[in-house]
Amino acid sequence: MCITQKIMVIIPAFNEADSIGSVIGDIPKNLAREIVVVSNASSDETEKNARKAGATVLREDARGYGYACLKGIEHAKSKPSRERPDIIVFLDGDYSDYPEEMDRLVRPIIDEHFDMVIGSRALGNRQKGSMLPQAVFGNALATTLIRWLYGASFTDLGAFRAIKFDRLLDLDMQDKTFGWTVEMQVKAAKKGLKYCEVPVSYRKRIGISKITGTLGGTIKAGYRIIWTIFKYL
Repeated sequence: MCITQKIMVIIPAFNEADSIGSVIGDIPKNLAREIVVVSNASSDETEKNARKAGATVLREDARGYGYACLKGIEHAKSKPSRERPDIIVFLDGDYSDYPEEMDRLVRPIIDEHFDMVIGSRALGNRQKGSMLPQAVFGNALATTLIRWLYGASFTDLGAFRAIKFDRLLDLDMQDKTFGWTVEMQVKAAKKGLKYCEVPVSYRKRIGISKITGTLGGTIKAGYRIIWTIFKYL
C-alpha cells in the first residue's frame, strides 16, 4: 500500500507509561510520517517510554485533553509548509483503541475525499466492559442531541479519528478539556465538511480512566460535552 499523503498521529497522554509503548508500536509505520505524544503533565515515565518507542514527545503542563491536542496542532503548524501533514490522526494513549486499524480511518480521506472520519466504537467490535454504562449513555445522549440540533448523524464521540489538516485549522478548535471531540464534530457539521464514520474495535484500557473512572470526572465531562453542544447553536 503506497501512501503519498503525509500523516501525523497526535496522542494526548496523561500518565500512560504502561500503555504508550504498545500504542506507538502498533501504529502502522507505512502510514505515519510522525507520531507525536503530548504528555499532559504526566508524572510517571510516559515521556521516557514514548521517546524510547520512537515518538516525538511534547509536554503540556496545563491539564486538559484539549490543551494536549492543541499543543500537537501547534507542533504541526510550526513546520515548513512542505513538511506539514496532510492528515492528522488523533488516538488515545491508553491502548483501548486498536492503532493497527488506522488504515480504516485514513482510506476514506485518501480514496473518497472525505474531510473527516470518526472511528465509531458503537458500530465496531467492543470488548465487554470496555465502555462503562455512564459512557455508553452519555455517548448516546450527546450524539442524539447533535442529530436533533445540527442534523448530523454520528454514533460516537470517540477519540480515534482522522481529519485533513487544513480542514482542522479551518475549525479553529478552542476547547481545552472534555469538549474537544464534540466541538470538532459540531463545527464540522456547521461548516459542511464531508464526513463519515467507520467501525473500529475497542478494548478495556490499561489503567483507570481519568474521566469515566471517577464520579467527579464523569460529571465534569458530561457537563462540558452538553455545554459545548449548545454553545455552537
